[in-house]
Amino acid sequence: MKAAPFAYVRPPTLDDVLTELAGGDGKVLAGGQSLVPVLAMRLGRPATLVDVTAVPELTEYGPDARSGYRVAAAVRQRVVEHDPAARDVPLIAMAMPFVGHRELRSRGTVCGSLAHADPAAELPAVACCLDAQVEVAGPSGARTVPAKEFVTGAMTTAAGPEDVVTAVTFPAARPGDGFGFAEIARRHGDFALAGVVCRVQVADSGAVRSAVLTGFGISDRAVTRDVTALLATGESEEDLRPATTELAAALVDTGGDTHGSTGYRRRLFAVLAARELSRALRRAREGRTIA
Repeated sequence: MKAAPFAYVRPPTLDDVLTELAGGDGKVLAGGQSLVPVLAMRLGRPATLVDVTAVPELTEYGPDARSGYRVAAAVRQRVVEHDPAARDVPLIAMAMPFVGHRELRSRGTVCGSLAHADPAAELPAVACCLDAQVEVAGPSGARTVPAKEFVTGAMTTAAGPEDVVTAVTFPAARPGDGFGFAEIARRHGDFALAGVVCRVQVADSGAVRSAVLTGFGISDRAVTRDVTALLATGESEEDLRPATTELAAALVDTGGDTHGSTGYRRRLFAVLAARELSRALRRAREGRTIA
């Protein structure tokens, strides 16, 4: 199919972007890798596409004063993937190769993935696990929304039709942090059947201070849980499996489809969660964030 007719504008300032979005019949265009298929299938029929790539402040990225890594709305995923400063957030390096394909990451944007809010997407799950902060501008001004509150359901966010996601800030890794990331998909680049992101923080003694795990592809949005108590049941993958199996039964509620039943996804989640939590704990104790 082809997209329904629409107008196209490329405003030079953020104020102009908000003016074009006033009324709620416009749609933000940054990379277009999620939006264009929606238009082609006529699942969305905006009156106007508002291209934000000409706004200078929306092309900025890099470390900021809040000890994190900030990515504005028009920054391509491929740019972040190859930015040395992004290594301050190890989960970006771990997750980015699984985001679509290289060609899609060359056009797709980090903020666009958050705004699209696909339940099986990697970057919203990373943002939730790290408690990243999403910046949103709208008619009533600018506001910051925690990533765990930003996505409210499948393809649904806290940003309204007259709002634009302007940036996201990921917290930098701290001493004692260890991370894990894994997903299972039918083919590399496909949407995940089940995936996990985790962060473990240990004290100088090696004792676990905190552990957070986010699952994606298992519900209508990324699901985040504090699993610090779970690590008290064991540290190896084998020891953790009973606890992660119980966790899977509680968290995985997506319906079955031609790619896998609910029970199959629960088994995938349980295995991945146990493995990555064990790896993250080991990395934290060894002072390694990746590998």
